[in-house]
Amino acid sequence: MKLGEARWLWTLLIVAAAVPAARGLWLDLPSTGSKCISEELHNNAVVLADYYAFIGEDYDVNATQTPTITVKVTSPYGNEIHHSEKVAHGQFAFTATEAGNYLACFSLDGDQGGKKVTVGIDWKTGIAAKDWETVARKEKIEGLELELKKLEEAVETIHNNLYHLVNREAEMREVSESTNARVAWYSLMALTICIVTSILQVLYLRRYFRKKKLI
Repeated sequence: MKLGEARWLWTLLIVAAAVPAARGLWLDLPSTGSKCISEELHNNAVVLADYYAFIGEDYDVNATQTPTITVKVTSPYGNEIHHSEKVAHGQFAFTATEAGNYLACFSLDGDQGGKKVTVGIDWKTGIAAKDWETVARKEKIEGLELELKKLEEAVETIHNNLYHLVNREAEMREVSESTNARVAWYSLMALTICIVTSILQVLYLRRYFRKKKLI
């Protein structure tokens, strides 16, 4: 393998490891209540998710009996992003406008006769959620040029993630420094109170003993 090809391969591997990809999840729904998944996102993060409900252990496209579920997606501040009722499958997509944990909750619609109901979720974020076929047709690119476009998007995503982490680190550092300062002031105040109290006690005892003519 040539040096240039090796560098290209390592670049692809590093980018693939650093960029958020698709996640496939299966959730067993309880007979009552709901089950939720959460994802921490930063501003302008793109999310695309497909979900489907089925009975049993494996998903069958040709199944004649499919359960219906209710799906609700909310932002960190409780704003409703997606809501569907009595659906067996569907999709939601959004661009995060608030940084924090986004919550997707799934619950059963009615009684399923005690049967096990599972929800499959294909959750994609970042460049994994982008429709590259549409991009390729729109911009009339293909092959290596398309791969370079993906790498460019991946590098931008990594930069945004690092910028987000730096901001979070700065916020946590400020909180830590503020907490340390408050603890220091509290300790100093407690020490001052103890010293003043001790001095007052000594003065009181001296006065008391002098009144009793013990000293």
